[in-house]
Amino acid sequence: MYSNLLTRLRVLLKNKLVGNILIVGSLTLLIKGLGFYKETLVASNFGLSLILDTFFVAFLIPGFIQNVFLESFNTVFIPNYITETKSENSNIGSFQALGFVTSIAAATFFSLIAVLGTDFYLEAFFPGKEEVYYSLVKDQFYIILPCIYFWSISSMLSSLLKINDEFTFSSIGGIFVAASIIICIFFFKERLGNLLLSVGTLVGSVFQSLYLLIVCIKYRIIELSIPDFKNRNALILFRQMPAKVSSGLLTGMNTIVDQFFAAQLVVGSIAAMNYGLKMPAFLIGILVIALNSVLLPQFSKMVLDNRENAFNFYYRTIKFLFLGAGFFAIMGIFLTDFLVELFFQRNEFTAEDTVIVSEIQKIYLIYTPFAICGMVTVNFLTSLNKNSVMAYASLIAVILNFVGDYILFTHFGVFGIALCTTIVVILKNIFLLYFAVKVHAKYKSLE
Repeated sequence: MYSNLLTRLRVLLKNKLVGNILIVGSLTLLIKGLGFYKETLVASNFGLSLILDTFFVAFLIPGFIQNVFLESFNTVFIPNYITETKSENSNIGSFQALGFVTSIAAATFFSLIAVLGTDFYLEAFFPGKEEVYYSLVKDQFYIILPCIYFWSISSMLSSLLKINDEFTFSSIGGIFVAASIIICIFFFKERLGNLLLSVGTLVGSVFQSLYLLIVCIKYRIIELSIPDFKNRNALILFRQMPAKVSSGLLTGMNTIVDQFFAAQLVVGSIAAMNYGLKMPAFLIGILVIALNSVLLPQFSKMVLDNRENAFNFYYRTIKFLFLGAGFFAIMGIFLTDFLVELFFQRNEFTAEDTVIVSEIQKIYLIYTPFAICGMVTVNFLTSLNKNSVMAYASLIAVILNFVGDYILFTHFGVFGIALCTTIVVILKNIFLLYFAVKVHAKYKSLE
């Protein structure tokens, strides 16, 4: 029996897909570990303070643009790029150029909107604050804003590396922001003062994009020519974009809604919510980054080759992930109090802060298995160009989140906001799974 298990393990490790997931997962674990260490330093130096609250608010819109528009574009870009590579008379250079031009144009457009709408956004979502609050947010916002350009370039370069199975290099790029902030804390804390976190984010983003560019040039991955916006696969890409962006936009709105209600509570509530997300984000981040990096290109290739095998592989993947993520989520709930105290409770981060963050973290950990499997489902549906249903699901989710936040936050404060988020995430991802099953049944009926 032991020899059979050992043989199966060897066969599994020789599988290219499994090997790529392990490589990305291992590197992500190291990078997330560095990021977690960075968070312990930030907690020790800032606690649940005004500076940290305002940094999260300043980062919200640039981060929103990155996650909603830039990542949405590149998620749709990957399967259609792969289709282009397998098409007759394919023009890879033109398709790459189209991706870069579109991504940078989107970064410019949304950066302009962000600048013009900053005052309205702050007054509408965070009313009644002192002038120092708004001043700190704006000072940090204008430093973080240029990151959008570097994120757009990095996202495209990283996508090209993943498509070419260069997962190691694309994964390493995530180390630069965390390393930059750590260096700023140790060597430039006094000089940078309240702007430390925003400056560290900008510097790290610049170095990340430079690193990815150098790697892509070295391995001759970049092939640029005149973009063809009338290309068949380009037209499919742009037709899918509204649904994908709408889905990301509405999903991102949940964070804004949560922070809007948290801002109505005492100073530090926004920071408490973000710290409560650290362990769930750590668990989700390792798996999701590893799986997203490898599975979206893999799903796209499998769907083109054999759709039935792709569905079967998708079902096996989510079953395995749900059981594994569920186990770690339960362990995390039992260990939360100890881990928050161990990693965060020192200097400005008090024992009272530990109690608040621990309770929030326990609530968020409940949804982690659903969120992880949900991301796999999103990637699978994206590979099938089934993005419209995700927009509808996200619209319903943001409405439920707003109503739930309003009801629960009045009774349970910041804990009610966390509870509402957990319920909405679970319901949304169950619905997406149901839709994937229905799509499979429809395809089988047409065979």
